[in-house]
Amino acid sequence: MGAGRVFAYGAAAGLIGDLLLGDPRRGHPVAAFGRAAGAVERVLWRDHRGWGALHTAVCAGGTIALGSVAARAVRTSGVASVALTGAATWGVVGGTSLAREARTIGRALEAGDVEAARARLPHLCGRDPQALDADGMARAVVESVAENTSDAVVGALVWGAVGGVPGLLGFRAVNTLDAMVGHKSARYRRYGWASARLDDLAGWPGARLTAVLAALAGPDPRGAMRAWRDDAAKHPSPNAGPVEASFAGALGVRLGGTLSYGGRMEHRPVLNTQGRAVGTHDVERAVRLSRRVTWLALGVCAGARLLRSARLLKRGK
Repeated sequence: MGAGRVFAYGAAAGLIGDLLLGDPRRGHPVAAFGRAAGAVERVLWRDHRGWGALHTAVCAGGTIALGSVAARAVRTSGVASVALTGAATWGVVGGTSLAREARTIGRALEAGDVEAARARLPHLCGRDPQALDADGMARAVVESVAENTSDAVVGALVWGAVGGVPGLLGFRAVNTLDAMVGHKSARYRRYGWASARLDDLAGWPGARLTAVLAALAGPDPRGAMRAWRDDAAKHPSPNAGPVEASFAGALGVRLGGTLSYGGRMEHRPVLNTQGRAVGTHDVERAVRLSRRVTWLALGVCAGARLLRSARLLKRGK
């Protein structure tokens, strides 16, 4: 079985597994990686970029190497290769958990239970829930759904199409390292620099594909493209900017503005200034758009991998 079909079948199986089962309840590979990366950090941590780069190389490189060994071990069996790809995809994507958490908060907001929504918000994002009213929490959820559609789903599919199982695992390792050490706290400003920059590079193609697909799949393609063109570069993140701007334009809402993280206020530019304020009903709209983007991304990535495999096979003849 060719590499293109292995990825296409395996990625589809993994996404279906995520849809039906959600994240693994026990022994989640991302959690296991987090524990291992934490152990490496305890040994290597110094307030220095070089030591942080070594930490990134050890953790991300080791994960990619592990994926390569596993893929080589099953390469003679098409069924085993598809199964491994499916398991890796299921382990690294998080679309169902993302949708579940967003909808839980959305239902609480729709029911007027602001305190329940505040209690649940930290499961989805790092905002200070006590600083947010109902509409502020709805906006935070929509922004998190947009960004994590790229980080938790589309980016992994892109790198899976490029590098198979090692690409899937490597992307998730890089993304997890950024979440662990890539923020600009006193401890990680230097040590996490390499992880943050590598995450920016790894996330670049998936973020652009997510933005394009959100424009295509959303109710207002022109609005999405306009917001992406006019406002994405204003966002402090080179990857979150295009995704959030495209989602904002597609849904006809305004994102960005004043945010609170850990008691620290941030004033971010507004994305899609022509849109209306986010309402609680927009949470479900964002989740549905995220789902459509996910399946379109599977089609694009699987198709690209199949086309690449066909071209390589033709050259080899």
